Amino acid sequence: MIDFVPLELYFAVFINIFLFFVLFTLLHTGLLKMDDPRNIGFINVTGYILIAFLIFYMGQRPVSGRYFGDMRTYTRYFEWYSNGGEILGSKDIFFHVYMKTLSYIVSLHTFFTICAAIYILPLYRISKKLFGQYWYYAFLMFVVSFSFYTYGVNGVRNGMATSLFLLAVSNHRNKIFMGLCMLLSVSFHKTMFLPTIAFLVTYLYNNPKVYLKGWLLCIPLSLVMGGVWISLFSSLGFADDRLSGYLNAQAEEGTFSSTGFRWDFLFHSAFAVFAGWYFVYKKKFVDTLYFQLLNTYLICNGFWVLVIRANYSNRFAYLSWFMMGLVIIYPFLKQKFFKNHHFMIGKVVLVYFSFTYLMYYLYK
Repeated sequence: MIDFVPLELYFAVFINIFLFFVLFTLLHTGLLKMDDPRNIGFINVTGYILIAFLIFYMGQRPVSGRYFGDMRTYTRYFEWYSNGGEILGSKDIFFHVYMKTLSYIVSLHTFFTICAAIYILPLYRISKKLFGQYWYYAFLMFVVSFSFYTYGVNGVRNGMATSLFLLAVSNHRNKIFMGLCMLLSVSFHKTMFLPTIAFLVTYLYNNPKVYLKGWLLCIPLSLVMGGVWISLFSSLGFADDRLSGYLNAQAEEGTFSSTGFRWDFLFHSAFAVFAGWYFVYKKKFVDTLYFQLLNTYLICNGFWVLVIRANYSNRFAYLSWFMMGLVIIYPFLKQKFFKNHHFMIGKVVLVYFSFTYLMYYLYK
């Protein structure tokens, strides 16, 4: 267990370590060509170091409900099961079976380390599968995302579920395996019904220009009829009563779940929307899988925009945000668009990370 880092500094240490890696990556992109053997060596060594660091640092954190949110709840579940307790409840049943099984085999901190590995390794898998030797840039975009840390140490189950979804996407050519991974993702957290359904919809209709216009339409619809959408989706009981609970619950004082129309979060969400618009309209980039990823993001994020005024709407936002880094970086790693293309990748990573870094110091 990592007990030498003060709990109140745990995230500060994390984010400043990544500041160093982002700046060091920017330096490399400015000095070396993308296919330079020295750069390939650097990104591979650095990438594997980051994977090991993340699994250990996030998995071996001390138990704390104050600094790691739901970690205390998971600890109580684990201790209950390790003492022979029966499965609690019927929601997200597979996750509880998974926890109960591990409680007989491993210690508490080993359990959290395994959870961290399930959260992080699929990010490596999809990056490697889609981008080959340049996987590091996509992986870095995943882990410097605004919500990455939170769903690794707080919303553990949700974070694992999103990574299992990405594992499914990385095997999109193997429909049976993809289906099993999506089923597993939903079994870990029912909210994953939304991105799963959205991705499947793209097999029926996959025109990003239409989805981009639909996302833009969601903004005035939310501004004018925000309460209507919250009431509508609550009454439908989308996926399960957990989602309805997020829509109707009262926000706790001090939580990162402020109400009102969150222009700051909308600005953040627009990063991926702008990237999609730019590459689809301006650069005429055509890639079926990219269109599916972009359209899945637009459907899920558009849903969040409609209910943006709800308490805990950030939990809906994460159902699209976990894909944002991939949506932004994908075209850069598939095709060369700029004269100093490699340096442009470094600058994109820096700008994307800057939002995460500034939001931490703004809201801490």
